[in-house]
Amino acid sequence: MKKQVCTAVRATLAGGLLGLLFASSAITASGFRVPELSALGVGTANAVVANPDETGAFAYNPSAMGFHDRSSIALGTVLINPNFEVTTASGNHDSEGADWVALPILQAALKVHEQWRIGIGIGAPFGLETRWKVGTFPKLSGTTPIPTGSHPTVTKLETIALTPTVAFRVNDDLSFAAGLDYYKAREAKLESQLAKVEGGGDAWGWNASLLYRNNAFSFGADYHSAATIDLEGSFTPTSRTLEFLGVLAPAQGGRLDVNLPWRLQLGVRYQVNEALAAEFDWTRMGWSEFEKLAVVGTGTGLISSDEQAWKDANAYRIGLTYDVRPTTQLRFGYSYDETAQDDEHYSPRVPDNDRQLFAIGVRQKLGREWAIEAAYMYVSVADRKVRSNVPYQRLGNATNGTDAYDGDYSSNSNVITLEARKTF
Repeated sequence: MKKQVCTAVRATLAGGLLGLLFASSAITASGFRVPELSALGVGTANAVVANPDETGAFAYNPSAMGFHDRSSIALGTVLINPNFEVTTASGNHDSEGADWVALPILQAALKVHEQWRIGIGIGAPFGLETRWKVGTFPKLSGTTPIPTGSHPTVTKLETIALTPTVAFRVNDDLSFAAGLDYYKAREAKLESQLAKVEGGGDAWGWNASLLYRNNAFSFGADYHSAATIDLEGSFTPTSRTLEFLGVLAPAQGGRLDVNLPWRLQLGVRYQVNEALAAEFDWTRMGWSEFEKLAVVGTGTGLISSDEQAWKDANAYRIGLTYDVRPTTQLRFGYSYDETAQDDEHYSPRVPDNDRQLFAIGVRQKLGREWAIEAAYMYVSVADRKVRSNVPYQRLGNATNGTDAYDGDYSSNSNVITLEARKTF
């Protein structure tokens, strides 16, 4: 029995640290990415990588800065209303996370030479809070005579990304850019029936992009490298019963090196006439980077090494912009995003599935080179019925992909973006 309990504790810490990073996966895109980086992006379902005309494209393709002769700065926020629920053998349960999550937008571009631009972007690529009450997953909720499972309760992650870039305009129709990606996990927290894990970490990566225009056509490409987050935290036991029995792992630090996936986005845009333009984008996410995650405790050494077996996934996006008049632009978008998570490794800490994004937005130019932008997006996630043939063993190994999480899952999100821009 003691050996079984210790094994469960190891699995708890491993899953906890994993959940700290992956917590935000189900907000607006598959996996744990939140791609909404500007009002233009939200209004077109993120189909803007080949757009040379709007400053809102800088966050998606920094080489677009080369097509603008003036400096600019944009400030705004992305407001996300995530909704998750599951029906299990114990009934219907709603996640009790935050009703609204506010994420920052800052994008500045400075013209320093006829051919050179310097850009800086600040956003929040991850951010979610989910709370499942004990009892949501019955097989993990037993407490007599000792806890019989590691029921997930709280998962929270807040991060900030800083992206400095440099763009070089080769000629009137071609621009290149390159830069760095810095990811900072400001707050990471996970609680279960047995333990609590808190911590943070950071990672560095790089990006490169290009934008080419030929009359009415334009082509854009943007690539972000894989990066490794060194996630460090503290492990605190929360089960008094297991502490009394002396089989619960002691309080200690924990470390998990996680490879963030690379991503490639390609786009083609066509200016139909002076008012209307259409764009099609394809995104490939390198989720197969997640082959294995090894958790190391500062006091006990290697605690566990878990296979994840995520797969690469695609997203297909269509965006339209229509200038109602010189000062007013309407935007429309649709996206279909594939999930990277199969049933064999499913976890309610990452309640993910294929999803469709429906978007609308507007940009209004004001006087003195000011403009305001707004957008709304509805994210519809396909319902998911999880029925695993792998039985969960009490106080056994990892619970992902087992019948402990059998249930009918559904989720959706509302996204509102407000942004102000100044050119000078």
